[in-house]
Amino acid sequence: MTLLKKIRLLIVFFIIALILSGVTAFPVETELRWLQHHPSMAPEFAKAWLQNVYVALVETNAKYPMLAYGFDWLAFAHIVIAMAFIGPLKDPIKNKWIIDWAILACLAVIPLAFIAGPIRHIPMFHILIDCSFGVVGLIPLLICRKWIKQLEDQSLAK
Repeated sequence: MTLLKKIRLLIVFFIIALILSGVTAFPVETELRWLQHHPSMAPEFAKAWLQNVYVALVETNAKYPMLAYGFDWLAFAHIVIAMAFIGPLKDPIKNKWIIDWAILACLAVIPLAFIAGPIRHIPMFHILIDCSFGVVGLIPLLICRKWIKQLEDQSLAK
């Protein structure tokens, strides 16, 4: 498999992961309801907090459904961010800055989670889950960045 093809496959994987992680925000109340009906799917230490989040979401959506619009925009933002990767998909060398930007965005997840999490009364286990999205996102991006550099070096050597 050529280096360019490997880069493109990794970018497609990242695009799909971004979109999937975003669209799960649309049905968040339904997802939490399902989890409440299948308690064995949640770890014991998280059950009480997830129940509390579910109740808060149901009550808020019943009284103030417009606040759920924020989840819609969160999902939309993931889709729009994923679209930015069309540039490096088409021309990885010319658009490597998007990969660099995404690496910075993944790194920024960590301070945001540790600053905003306690302010919003998010338990530590969930702050760490949020941080894991940034850390896990770094892995394909750093590999992709390395491969783009190799591709760039190959094209300069020609």
